Amino acid sequence: MCGRFELNTNFDELPEVLKQNFPTELDVKYKARNLIKPTDPVLVIKNEGKMRTTFMYWGFISPWSKDPFDKKRPRPFNARAETVEEKKLFSGSWKHKRCLIPASSFLEKKYRIRRENYETFWLGGIWSKWTSTDGAEIESCCVLTTEPNDLIKPLHHRMPVIVPDGYEKKWTEQVKDSHELKALASIIMSWSPEGWVSEKVDKKQTYQMSLLNKK
Repeated sequence: MCGRFELNTNFDELPEVLKQNFPTELDVKYKARNLIKPTDPVLVIKNEGKMRTTFMYWGFISPWSKDPFDKKRPRPFNARAETVEEKKLFSGSWKHKRCLIPASSFLEKKYRIRRENYETFWLGGIWSKWTSTDGAEIESCCVLTTEPNDLIKPLHHRMPVIVPDGYEKKWTEQVKDSHELKALASIIMSWSPEGWVSEKVDKKQTYQMSLLNKK
């Protein structure tokens, strides 16, 4: 499960691959964020022939949805990695639209999980493009989850897929056959807790983080 995360990394310290092809003036307008929630816009790396940094809504919108803003229809912010290939809603995106979402930590209940060295990491995700009858487009994404490792197991029965550094191109490129797709299986399995820590976050800190993101 991943329903809250942070990206409080300064722009200069973000992974270089994220800064190679990014939206105009992102380097000027970018702000570190202490609390990111479903339906918020998130920074994402996608690949449609070449890797590009963009913004998407966190909450998966079906490409065949009649009304992407219909509150009665769920917009999943997580998808189970074990069944993503089988689900009609997600299977097309798993095959051709995988993305990376940068984070500095993610939150489970009252705990913040981060790397010991505070480095930014990649949440593995999938994305979708909804197009209206007049050609307007909305891109959205969700985070893949997997079985918890020993660090996360006491906190939750699921955890986000973490894509290792150096796999950015392999993860995001459009796969051409099932063999290449199956090669990603090792990435979506439970990742090692070595080099990671969990730290308790009290209610006051959570409230302060939400206020910071409203400014």
